[in-house]
Amino acid sequence: MTASAAAFGDPVSPEQSPPGQPASDEGPWPSAGPDPEGENSHEARAAQRELFAHTPGFFLGEDTRVGGSMVGGAQHGVSGGRVDGDVYLGGRIEYHSHGPAEATLKASGEVPRESVEELAAVFAEGPAFAAALERLRKERVLVLVGAHATGRNAAALMLVHRLGVPAVHALSPETAPAALSGALTEPGGYVLRDLPLSRNRPLRDTHLFAARDQLARTGGCLVVTAENSPHLPGVTPCPWAPPTAEDVVRALLRRHRPGDADALFALPPVARFLADTDRRPAEAAAFAGALAAYDDSPQALTRLADFGQAAVEEQCRTWLGDPELGLREKAFIIALAVFDQAPYVLAAELADKLFLHFERLQHPERPPTVPVFGPPAEDRLALARAASEVRQEQTEWGPVPQFMAAFRDERTPPVLLTEVWTGHPSARPALVGWLRELARDGRPLVRTRAAAAAALLAVADLPSTIALLVDGWATAQAVGPRVTAANTLALAQLLDVPIVLRLLTQWCTDGHQGRRWTAIRALGLLAPLRPDLAGPVLDALAARARIDASSPAEQDHLTESAALLLSAGPRREEVLAEFVRLLPRDAPAVRDLALAAFARACDNDEEGALVGWYADIGMYQQDTARDLATLWRAALNDRTHTRPALTALRTWVHVAARRADAATALELLLPALVITAEDRNRLDHELRTMRAEDGGPRPPLAEHLLTVLHLAPMGSERPR
Repeated sequence: MTASAAAFGDPVSPEQSPPGQPASDEGPWPSAGPDPEGENSHEARAAQRELFAHTPGFFLGEDTRVGGSMVGGAQHGVSGGRVDGDVYLGGRIEYHSHGPAEATLKASGEVPRESVEELAAVFAEGPAFAAALERLRKERVLVLVGAHATGRNAAALMLVHRLGVPAVHALSPETAPAALSGALTEPGGYVLRDLPLSRNRPLRDTHLFAARDQLARTGGCLVVTAENSPHLPGVTPCPWAPPTAEDVVRALLRRHRPGDADALFALPPVARFLADTDRRPAEAAAFAGALAAYDDSPQALTRLADFGQAAVEEQCRTWLGDPELGLREKAFIIALAVFDQAPYVLAAELADKLFLHFERLQHPERPPTVPVFGPPAEDRLALARAASEVRQEQTEWGPVPQFMAAFRDERTPPVLLTEVWTGHPSARPALVGWLRELARDGRPLVRTRAAAAAALLAVADLPSTIALLVDGWATAQAVGPRVTAANTLALAQLLDVPIVLRLLTQWCTDGHQGRRWTAIRALGLLAPLRPDLAGPVLDALAARARIDASSPAEQDHLTESAALLLSAGPRREEVLAEFVRLLPRDAPAVRDLALAAFARACDNDEEGALVGWYADIGMYQQDTARDLATLWRAALNDRTHTRPALTALRTWVHVAARRADAATALELLLPALVITAEDRNRLDHELRTMRAEDGGPRPPLAEHLLTVLHLAPMGSERPR
């Protein structure tokens, strides 16, 4: 292993592979072939298109620096965790997941009156509360069902309290449904929070009848809370919907800042926070605490503006640290972070594969199994605070409708993956094994998202990500894992991960052929996405080109990666200028690289190719037109590159026969290519002997371009 690789630690060997993790990155990679260097231009451009098409959108945004609790270089954290004591309104029974009432509800006993009264002072009822209260008043027993973290337990406590009972008792969730009536012996009201239900442990109507009879004798009432469940035979549950975030915030401000509520609601960060209609009660309560502490200072305003990020971080920590949330649902939330804004079915399918890795890690003594059926998509998305929609997605066969899923807050995926990687290192073996499995998947979207996830992990811990994932992919024999490694490093650079560009530069001259291949490809992917890196990228590729020991296959790969710089991206004029910079004859290997890559990039008629970009944009920019003509003349007058350049020119003529703007661009370009009589004769011969794309006679446009060629005066400028 070279020094550059050793700096990141040794990759995991087959003997060291953790449970549930593949022993290596070799295997049935979809794009693997007998010759990892033999990828042709079409395949390379297709891989580039897959990366651009399937990468999550935030990688390409202006502000892409995300990592742990660092966002754009600023430290964020949840502050104001208490609102004048613990205010119980959240998904467990509180807005916050700590406090005395939380503890008392885990065992049977009376809920302290001060906790009940404190909650009553700030409780926001919402539209569902009145209907539930009316049913409880009539029936004495109510089963309140709703999604996780929607405040149903706090609502249960308040429903009982609103009936004026002398005391509120909390029953243990372990209370068996058949033994429910026997636990209702004291006068007053009862709450049974989050009753676990299953096929073997249903809550039947007969259980509730017995409880109602007992409560009639004591003058009490009972509210049972549960998630939506099919295991309620004969029971008509009462659906629970939480109050709006605005109602929660207003209720708390009425208690703590009654005279300032209107002025506080006029602050810009408040409007932005409330614009998200999916805020959970716990999050709204925490925001209300920060708002109640506002003191008109710029620092306080900044804390309010940053609260959304802090809330996302706290939510991610809660999901992963909640002991009541099962491994399968945690696996789904993590999978959704990888497949955000992608088809729901992918997240659900691949989440079960991650669940198997978790099961092998946590219970190595037993074979893992996945239930065939589970909760509906709506419930899982609600738990993950995600939205769904049916959207037309483009495929190679045309648009098809897809049921898509995405987190409501786009900051969630990077924060969640970072929290898994850095906050729960015991989960790393399972996560690494799962990502390796995704990288071998036959679907381009899945492979690309595996690379994107690995790039996000590199933001948080680059050495571990290189050692556990990227280096294994880069040193594989097949081309498939190398493409994944290249994609990972290119995306990591987009996230401004430190020293990635330096690592790629070192790998270009590494002793291992696989690392060289990976670095060269990654550099080719980078410049179209980051034109400001075109200079350093070409310098790194040029440094490799100067090494005479490169094999013909590696030289071809180097050329292909350099050609990718011109094959995509909106600011190709900057890349063209860098190519011109490489033309001085004192570095023949570098000049050959520039001209070979230019000719190859021009010999491409796919959508978005250089010819189309030049017709759309480039020909209207004086400097760009000059640089393009300089490269064309240099390639046409260099014996090594004349034939590829003429072949590329023929491609441009064929495109121009289909596009009027490309025809105009060629009319303007040809005169700039004629400096000597030899230039004119060469182009004349090519236009006269060319045939149509289908092999037919010379296209009419070629006749027209011959006329343009012979009307053009010969210039005096020599090719550079």
